[in-house]
Amino acid sequence: MRQAGVYSGMVSGGRTGPHLLPLARIKKIMKKSGDNVKMISGEAPIVFSKACELFIEELTRRSWMVAMQGKRRTLHKDDVATAIVATDIFDFLVDLVSSGNSINPLDFSPVEMETVLES
Repeated sequence: MRQAGVYSGMVSGGRTGPHLLPLARIKKIMKKSGDNVKMISGEAPIVFSKACELFIEELTRRSWMVAMQGKRRTLHKDDVATAIVATDIFDFLVDLVSSGNSINPLDFSPVEMETVLES
């Protein structure tokens, strides 16, 4: 596992050591995201890793508030969907969780999901 360098320590608020998300997987997704993406610096996946952590934290917080309003202490898929629909910054995910959508996002990797949504 790759150890975090000086740059990632700055990005992650001083935390060094293994990242919460696998950098190799992030780099693989980045390379598959476009035909023109061939070379990626070592620091770019670190920044993406931190951005993904923040995204997951924010979506989880908002989904948790939905679960608490329903007087539950277990987070469900519907809580996440409700949080996505209720939050403007998550509008790009609305099609993913819409009720008429027969696609189960948990059945696909992020790259596969992007392919399915494009078709």
